[in-house]
Amino acid sequence: MDLLASFKEHITAHRLFTEKDRLLLAVSGGLDSVVLCELCHRSGFDFAIAHANFQLRGAESDRDEQFVRQLAAHYSKEVFVQRFDTTSYAEQQKVSIQVAARELRYEWFPTLPGFRYIVTAHHLDDNIETLLMNFFKGTGIAGLRAMLPAQGHIVRPLLFAKRAELQQFAGQNTLTWVEDSSNISDKYTRNFFRHQVIPLVQQHYPGTLRNLADNIDRFREIEAVYQQAVGQEKQKLFEYESNEIHIPVLKVKKTRLPLKTLVYEIIRHYGFTPHQTDAAIGLLDSPSGKYIASSTHRILKDRNWWIITPLQTNLARNILIESPHGDVFFDDAVLHLDMLPIGQVPQQLLADPSATRAPKALPPAEDIAWLDAAHIQFPLLLRKWQTGDYFYPFGMQKKKKLSRFFIDNKLSLADKEKVWVLEMNKKIIWIVGWRIDDRFRVTPGTRQVLKLERRML
Repeated sequence: MDLLASFKEHITAHRLFTEKDRLLLAVSGGLDSVVLCELCHRSGFDFAIAHANFQLRGAESDRDEQFVRQLAAHYSKEVFVQRFDTTSYAEQQKVSIQVAARELRYEWFPTLPGFRYIVTAHHLDDNIETLLMNFFKGTGIAGLRAMLPAQGHIVRPLLFAKRAELQQFAGQNTLTWVEDSSNISDKYTRNFFRHQVIPLVQQHYPGTLRNLADNIDRFREIEAVYQQAVGQEKQKLFEYESNEIHIPVLKVKKTRLPLKTLVYEIIRHYGFTPHQTDAAIGLLDSPSGKYIASSTHRILKDRNWWIITPLQTNLARNILIESPHGDVFFDDAVLHLDMLPIGQVPQQLLADPSATRAPKALPPAEDIAWLDAAHIQFPLLLRKWQTGDYFYPFGMQKKKKLSRFFIDNKLSLADKEKVWVLEMNKKIIWIVGWRIDDRFRVTPGTRQVLKLERRML
């Protein structure tokens, strides 16, 4: 079967796209992407071309850009070109040039409107190199199956073809392309495997490429079974509460799957590396309060639970409130303030002093606070609670530390970290969403009330 027929068959077999889809082809100007353009053209697909100029090779980079523009004109296709300061980006992000180029182009492609799929020219040789690089640097089953024909909006319709087949097709059809001089250098990892490792292995195992290609197919099938088993186990373990995931420690210990494998599959989706797997397992038997963190999440041991929470994207702030009217936004909530006459206050707050001091006059957790406006002086300070904070709980004449109050109300460690307080002149007047300070309560003598209401967004 010739390359064009195999190309169409591969697309159909993997349901990559159809003639109704408009495609965005990532084109460097090299052999692989030029063949991709020709195959898409002959197959009748609707496509445009995107070219990223990484400005790494001076005049050669500009030559590639010009070539791609001419290629688009040859096919009468729209072309998008973006120039990147790749070196500066790599320095700022502290990543390699290769990683920088990959991140830049894959962040840019989705910003181009009107395309359902981004099509790349990765072929079988690329995939074998990816498999080997993943294997030697350390990987899970997903790394062993290498690149997939389709991953989200990225499709790779040439993964079935060897580079030699692309060269043969280009020669038969007198296609022209440009050569990237950096492909000669072995300073890049992929080139080292391409020029050194694979040829050396082939000397002893002539069928290396075919065998590795077959292994990739087997690993894909193995991964499908593997992910099904992991998914079923995670479904049994995960309990979702707001933006948190709660996992019972005892059930993790009793899992029917290998413990290290399951723990890695749990944590890897939250920014944790394979090297943190042992530390996560260590949390199973650690005391409450111990945690590990990734760049985006934290796993906290809280009694018999693991609690996975996103890291705070903003440091706890001190928010100054200068008006008794309006809205103040914080975390996932808004604090609404209003000054009201006594006539609009719930009647149960206007009983005799002994009744209003009763702890049951208000629920222990309340999103609305009613305060005697005569005792309130602005500005107020909205902030996260701190160790050492204390207040006089509603219905009590003795002060209590917030830490003790949280224990009495059975707040978890994760819940405590979400608590905000409203402060006036170094006095806490309300633990937001929980309890007001008794010194600022409404009494029969109150004439005006400050109403505070927390509304979740």
